[in-house]
Amino acid sequence: MTVFPSPSGRPVPVIAIHGGAGTLSRAQIDARQERAYHGVLQDVLRAGQAVLEQGGSAADAVCTAVQLLEDCPLFNAGHGAVFTADATHELDAALMEGATLAAGAVAGVRHVRNPILAARAVLRQGQHVLMAGEGAERLARDAGLAMVEPHYFSTEARRAQLLAAQARQSGAVLDHDGAAAMAGLSGRALDEDRKMGTVGAVALDAQGHLAAATSTGGMTNKRPGRVGDSPLIGAGTYADDRTAAVSCTGHGEAFIRVSAAHDICARMAYGGASLEAAVDAVVHGALPAVGGTGGLIAVDRHGNVCLPFNTEGMYRGLARVGHAAESFIFRTPDT
Repeated sequence: MTVFPSPSGRPVPVIAIHGGAGTLSRAQIDARQERAYHGVLQDVLRAGQAVLEQGGSAADAVCTAVQLLEDCPLFNAGHGAVFTADATHELDAALMEGATLAAGAVAGVRHVRNPILAARAVLRQGQHVLMAGEGAERLARDAGLAMVEPHYFSTEARRAQLLAAQARQSGAVLDHDGAAAMAGLSGRALDEDRKMGTVGAVALDAQGHLAAATSTGGMTNKRPGRVGDSPLIGAGTYADDRTAAVSCTGHGEAFIRVSAAHDICARMAYGGASLEAAVDAVVHGALPAVGGTGGLIAVDRHGNVCLPFNTEGMYRGLARVGHAAESFIFRTPDT
């Protein structure tokens, strides 16, 4: 596993992002597709990095990054979200601040343009942590957030992906880039059954505070009403200034069963594990033990970053203040 230690051992503000685990097969992705993903990852990283450079909070940085990922149809969050079995969209998101353990999340929203902003509105409102469906959308409207008609989230690639999944009668497909349709458009077979669609960001700011944010459109052809790990605090999203900030991507049911994000922080807080040891135990131990596949991004209070996964790849990257952004798709030689 690649570990990105903080330079000189000093905490340096940093943001890390992911755009889903699994990815296209290395043997099948073409140069154009690879450039497109790297381009978006680099742009998003630089936007989050700029927030931190200007003294912005970790929460500001992760919300900026995730909002941009939600607006990009290459990923399964916001515009470009996958379809449920009823050909609808149900989106989930969560935000957590490590300084106070304040958290906000939404599940099953259908009209909020940027679900991560709705999650932040829940956090700021402060009365509840998780809001779902119409109640979450009413709160978003009251907060003055942009609302859209459901067709805003749709793309032809996603619709073709749903039809392909239903034709195969294979149940829900873990995917995030409309692989079935894109294969037809490009003439290249994409490995759609090995991609899990979620986006997320974690950050450490100049004040030493951590934050984590996660957003997803769920699973292609999922049963309406299904909620995965992304909006569940402790499962797909967690941040605690005493330990780390974590955002997960993968088969949500497995991440829920092992409380993946919180488990990492607990191993650090109660067992004295390093960030590297904690994420390794979860991604390559606890998750596979229950059949879980996917990955996560994590940054600890010292600024060390880990981007582990147990799939062929994961769209991911990091950017420290004062350093160039780095993005990756497949395994590097030391992962």
